[in-house]
Amino acid sequence: MFKTFLAKFCAAAAFIAVFSHAFAAVDVNTANEDALRGIKGIGPAKAKAILDERTAHGPFKDASDLSKRVKGLGGHTVEKLQGEGLAIGPANTGAAGAQAKAAPAATGAQKNGAPVVVKK
Repeated sequence: MFKTFLAKFCAAAAFIAVFSHAFAAVDVNTANEDALRGIKGIGPAKAKAILDERTAHGPFKDASDLSKRVKGLGGHTVEKLQGEGLAIGPANTGAAGAQAKAAPAATGAQKNGAPVVVKK
């Protein structure tokens, strides 16, 4: 009985490990080199090119912007990378975007066009 439980537990753990990685999105605008290299199809040179372009010219707006700014990343390649878990632009911000949108309401009223932060 213990062996059966152990075998099922190991199988479930392996299943979760494999599929949880597949659903973890890596945001191209916040990821470091190691995170980018974790995406199938991005090697050290491409990760460096993405980081260099992002550092020099700011965040990527969308998939089209990424493919235009990073040499060697055409539209088809970017689509494949998105299928592998690469997230690009504001549409892929998820909970962080919702918090950022809610943050101004939590800061209080505005005075002379500048937000007034209320400390608790």
